[in-house]
Amino acid sequence: MNNGSALRPRLLAALGAALLLTSCSSAGGDDHRTTDGRASHWGKGMGAPEASAFMKVAVPESATEVKGAVQINPQEDIYLLSFVTDERTAVRVAEDLRPEKPLRARNQDLPPPTKLFGHLGLAEPQSEKGVRWAGVCPPCVGDSRRTEVQWIEIHVLELGRGTTRVYMQAF
Repeated sequence: MNNGSALRPRLLAALGAALLLTSCSSAGGDDHRTTDGRASHWGKGMGAPEASAFMKVAVPESATEVKGAVQINPQEDIYLLSFVTDERTAVRVAEDLRPEKPLRARNQDLPPPTKLFGHLGLAEPQSEKGVRWAGVCPPCVGDSRRTEVQWIEIHVLELGRGTTRVYMQAF
């Protein structure tokens, strides 16, 4: 008998154990495990103030429905911020990010909708009809205010009656 056939049962057992471990999820349902067993989870007590501080974005004083969260991940944490304001203010917030292109519809090559904003009780912005989008890599455009932010994107959705919902996500 050669060494290859002797190793085969152990290899299959190890593969089966690895598949079992990576397919399990926590009982709470809010953690997401990586293939090496590390978990992502929502930061307790972390909301709009923490997301706003990380993004270096001032939530307008007149904003309503301010919500935020931080998803703690093994590699990069994801910061979420959302609020309702008027259209002019929403556009100003987007322009302050210094994107290379202004807010625009993203009708093609849409990424699959994430499930992040659902944690805040909101629909995912990519799934909303009429949403406009801009994204930027702050270090790439020389934004020294946001040196810790690798990517930030904004989605702006007109709600009617002069109000606009702003969705922001950064890591």
